[in-house]
Amino acid sequence: MGQQEKVATSLAGAVSEEISACLAPVDAELARRYPGDPGTRQPVHTVYVPGDVFDAGTIRSWGDRALAALDEHAPDAASFAAVLGLSDDLAEPVHSRVRAKLEREPVEDLRVDFEDGYGPRPDAEEDEAAARAARLIAEAHRDGTAAPYMGIRMKCMEAAVRDRGIRTLDVFLTGLIEAGGLPDGLVLTLPKVTYAEQVGAFARLLEAFEETHGLAAGRLGFEIQIETSQSILAADGTATVARMIQAAGGRATGLHYGTFDYSACLGVSAAHQASDHPAADHAKAVMQVAAAGTGVRVSDGSTNVLPVGPAERVHDAWRLHYGLTRRALARAYYQGWDMHPGHIPTRYAAVFAFYREGFEQAAGRLARYVNRAGGDVMDEPATAKALSGYLLRGLDCGALDIAEVARLSGLTRADLEGFAAPRRGDLTASAM
Repeated sequence: MGQQEKVATSLAGAVSEEISACLAPVDAELARRYPGDPGTRQPVHTVYVPGDVFDAGTIRSWGDRALAALDEHAPDAASFAAVLGLSDDLAEPVHSRVRAKLEREPVEDLRVDFEDGYGPRPDAEEDEAAARAARLIAEAHRDGTAAPYMGIRMKCMEAAVRDRGIRTLDVFLTGLIEAGGLPDGLVLTLPKVTYAEQVGAFARLLEAFEETHGLAAGRLGFEIQIETSQSILAADGTATVARMIQAAGGRATGLHYGTFDYSACLGVSAAHQASDHPAADHAKAVMQVAAAGTGVRVSDGSTNVLPVGPAERVHDAWRLHYGLTRRALARAYYQGWDMHPGHIPTRYAAVFAFYREGFEQAAGRLARYVNRAGGDVMDEPATAKALSGYLLRGLDCGALDIAEVARLSGLTRADLEGFAAPRRGDLTASAM
């Protein structure tokens, strides 16, 4: 035992109390504006289907068409790996998991589209399609065929289509209420937002619906689709997207990048409109920073190069889509949009490869952090949060199994969730 140190202080306790009182408004502001990630599952993609095309068999049809594309153009693990450049150790587990996913849960998030994919229609026709979408989604939840997340994209809040968008939303939500209530996993997407006031108005619209039906305040959330230059940079030079998140009053759940509308808005020629264009990278970087810590998640856009036609063309489109998805994952965009059933095999291949090639290292690092075992990397609480979040996302989509993660990390899912969503004070105190 060494000599016990004498501990002395100089400041009166009143000083600490004064500082705490001074910062109390900031503490409250931090808690309100930056609550952190909600800790719920985030889908790896969103599939959108025009309102007049969506039917009870849509999800299964997308899965079957994706499986047929695999059978025709990459019938086994070796051929699929050769197309995408997968390593030998990933070929079989990725291929088998992709097939199992397409059979079990081909679509994680489906949006019935009443905007660009649907276009202007007679009011009676759109009314009927919105009511039908509500009925089919309610039935899918009752019979167990629903995707984990489902909802609609209505027309935007601009004057020319505002009333039509509001009515479609009302018809859809009312139909769900009358069919038994709002289901879990309900998602609404507000497109082509340019001003924070439009977001605020939409939030008020949802509040009015909740009040009308006696729903809990805040029950209805929505995604904001970033498709215009004004949604990134306002006329006064400020970041509009940050103001949009605040204008939503806690209802914003996601920011979705609109690849083609946004790039066209900036004058990018059609041949160069892609999610890896510098203009796209800038927009998504602004979205990512604005959303950080708010609990609002960021989604990448899509590619319009479809995997159709002869095998060579399909393989080229697959490689493009796989590469764009891997690029997005490395940049922490864990969700994107898929426009065709042929995109789903490479969506899941990219996602599964991303998690499987790194999970052993991630689980090992987290185990060493928990056991204070050291190693060649000095990890901090923020890194433990990132490592556990990585493993949880892999588990949620089916890339990983809890048994293999537990074997390497010694942790349960509950343990992982605890590291992935620490309270702000706990994270700060642990880092000191």
